Amino acid sequence: MAERVQKYLARAGVASRRKAEALVRAGRVTIDGRVARLGDRVAPGQAVALDGKPVAPPAAPVVLLLNKPRGYATTRRDPHITRTVYDLLPEIPGLIPVGRLDKDSEGLLLFTNWGELAHRLAHPRFGVAKVYRVYTRKGTPPPAALRRLEKGILDQGERLVAQKARPAPRGAVLTLTEGKKREVRRMMRALGYPVERLVRVKQGPVRLGGLKPGRWRRLSEKEVAELARTVGLEVP
Repeated sequence: MAERVQKYLARAGVASRRKAEALVRAGRVTIDGRVARLGDRVAPGQAVALDGKPVAPPAAPVVLLLNKPRGYATTRRDPHITRTVYDLLPEIPGLIPVGRLDKDSEGLLLFTNWGELAHRLAHPRFGVAKVYRVYTRKGTPPPAALRRLEKGILDQGERLVAQKARPAPRGAVLTLTEGKKREVRRMMRALGYPVERLVRVKQGPVRLGGLKPGRWRRLSEKEVAELARTVGLEVP
């Protein structure tokens, strides 16, 4: 099935969709030797090149679920950190994280070679719910305090809102859709309940389940299709 050239480039791992559009506008992309324009489609078997160098056809979409342990950075390389999540994953070209978890956080972290899927899952405009199990140093916040999070609080000039916040033993369960930097930790600190441990347990329809820390699994075709549907995509 033919697809727009910018989408083809993004799925091939050349660049994000937006950057791929810029490459096409700059006249750097060809289809069967002809300079491509935005909106042009690439059919199976056609040759695509960037700056005269062939672009390999996009690989089939892959989505991995990692149970990220504490102490691993969500980055491929960092001169200041010895352990990264890529130390735990197989070598798959173009594999990128879907959003991030900070070094001290744990749990569900998705990776994919499908750039548009990663972009939509992480972008707040698509409102994909992420569920976190929070353990605090002071135990369980009262329901009235958690309702403050559902109404929204101000922190460092930003409004932070939880879609849902319910009490749980030694902490709470929060559902968020925005993914601002260290958002859960900032929310709980504002309530006076600093986070002791933070575990992401669900993203969209995908659950962490019983996967052990440091282990990963590949999502099934059915799971990938369901995940893509949540952000208005079809598996190519």
